[in-house]
Amino acid sequence: MDKTSTVLGGAYGIVVLVLIFVFVMSPAKFDVSHLAQTAPFDQAKNSQLSLADLFAQSDQGVVQVIVSKLNESSTSKDIGSGIVYDTDGHIITNNHVVQDGSKIRVVFHDGRSLPASVVGTDPYADLAVIKVQPGTYVLYPLTLGNSSNLRIGDQVAAIGNPFGLTGTITSGIVSQVGRLLDPPNSSFSIPNVIQTDTPINPGNSGGPLLNMQGEVIGINTAIQSETGEFSGVGFSIPSNTMKRIVPTLIQNGHYDHPWLGITGISIDADLADTLQLPASSGFMINTVVPNTSAAKAALHGYTETKTINGTQYHIGGDIIIGADGYAIKKIEDLLNFLQDKKAVGDKMTLTIIRDGKTMQVPLTLQKRPDQF
Repeated sequence: MDKTSTVLGGAYGIVVLVLIFVFVMSPAKFDVSHLAQTAPFDQAKNSQLSLADLFAQSDQGVVQVIVSKLNESSTSKDIGSGIVYDTDGHIITNNHVVQDGSKIRVVFHDGRSLPASVVGTDPYADLAVIKVQPGTYVLYPLTLGNSSNLRIGDQVAAIGNPFGLTGTITSGIVSQVGRLLDPPNSSFSIPNVIQTDTPINPGNSGGPLLNMQGEVIGINTAIQSETGEFSGVGFSIPSNTMKRIVPTLIQNGHYDHPWLGITGISIDADLADTLQLPASSGFMINTVVPNTSAAKAALHGYTETKTINGTQYHIGGDIIIGADGYAIKKIEDLLNFLQDKKAVGDKMTLTIIRDGKTMQVPLTLQKRPDQF
């Protein structure tokens, strides 16, 4: 494990950051020009707020979440943040903020405090919905923006409660999008995560990452740090993921993620050259989990093992290069596509290379298990 990656809030501890490498398909080996690429940026920019106006507009929709946790001989308290979702009292925060909590209190911007209960959790996207009974108290929901419109370099701001310091705003930029984040004690990565250099620290977990129009475009979740404090790399779950999952958490208390049931490796030009592969990007399947979508679609895993310069490689598996017409150059592309575009029960067509030939493989997505 990479001990420099720490999830905020104090409940998770250590996560592993999966490094992302962008690979370009070699036209001499396989042509994927017919597959859709990322659409060009096309967004009408609204008037941008100053940081002062952004805070004044948004602070009343950000809350402090105080979670009491029973230990063997005492009670401890963790502090995180949350986002007012609607006027009914639903509040979005991180799963790791409320996990194992025996009692939850929500403190609003004006100091008023209300008890809260957990409505739904999704540990695999690190999201949770809690609820207060507002009575006559007026709530101020924040607007969820479109995180797919984010550009690298866009200015953003975070509001939260770092180290319990309520109502703190910090600012920075979007450093990258589409990252993978590996929570501890899970076999599954969180896809499509926003990377930002906005200063966030323990206590910011569950608070909003805002664009300069005052829209929530992420929920602050983790940092990469050697000390447990901010070091220039933070991570936020995108708002479009929240839009898909939160309504289901409110309705059902949980969210079912789709999955294929495969393991494998991303291909780059060096690996393709070393193993003499027919494509210089894509995702090569190593194993197919029995009784899964991939198994029922008869996808192939590796057929032989090669040792080159002391390194063992599994080769011969199908190479995925497309999904429903979208180019798949690495595992991140595939996981992001499943997260953003697909649900359990949906049909999907993979474009694969098998034995040097291009094939279309239809399948139906199944529910992902807790572990495998």
